[in-house]
Amino acid sequence: MSGPTVCLGFDFDAVSIWIHAYGAADSPTTLSRGEYGAEVAVPRLLDCLDRLGVPATFFTPGHTVDSFPERVKEVHERGHDVQHHGWSHRHPGSFESRAAERADVVRGIESIEDAIGETPTGYRSPAWDFSAHTLDVLRELGFEWDSSQMGHDFRPYYLRTGREAPTDGAYDPGTETEILELPVSWHRDDWPALQYVPDASGRTAPDEPGVFDAWREQFEWMCERVDDGVFSLTFHPQVVGQPPRLRYLESLVAELRATPSVEFETFDRVAARF
Repeated sequence: MSGPTVCLGFDFDAVSIWIHAYGAADSPTTLSRGEYGAEVAVPRLLDCLDRLGVPATFFTPGHTVDSFPERVKEVHERGHDVQHHGWSHRHPGSFESRAAERADVVRGIESIEDAIGETPTGYRSPAWDFSAHTLDVLRELGFEWDSSQMGHDFRPYYLRTGREAPTDGAYDPGTETEILELPVSWHRDDWPALQYVPDASGRTAPDEPGVFDAWREQFEWMCERVDDGVFSLTFHPQVVGQPPRLRYLESLVAELRATPSVEFETFDRVAARF
């Protein structure tokens, strides 16, 4: 690669996150927040991305694909990438067995294939975490890359197997596999910064434009210190789609685009370069 790369990632959780991560299946108001993400925010986002002329990656649970198939098809038809985000929005470690976790991943693959006719090449854990089985499942099912871990901030690297972290001995990071990691960061994610969850997250950020300013500063830091860095941002339609946040997003993208030699790519295109 030559120059910095920006990857815009949207975790299109819709209703699934409220059911499987927050246990709110019996709360119509909470579920309606996920409906808002699919029916109101995503159309706004797609129009915004059209205006900006940049590609994005939508990490989409199979639950979202099955619940809002026409919306997911629209994402794909308007030139954006749809990648795997589980079927249910469950922590991989919450499954009762390796077989159950694998079945959830397979179901997510099938949902995407049925909706857009393509097999996902990349995976993002709904919890940004793995179980003891996740890496083996991804390798077995032919995934080429992952975007769930945090071993670097601006450089892709290869995931390792056989990691050991004994409480009474030295840490062993294991050995490299063929699966590329495109790292994520809570510091470049709109959910902890801007989403309000009663009894869980407290208050929303008092300075919303300041959140986007912080991302701009991080990008500038990367450009100054990391050659050919990859700057990934994580958004959730039901978060960033709330007004006036798309105005801040458009301003941020416009400023990043003014950087010499910058490229906006999907995660899959970046992975292919490696």
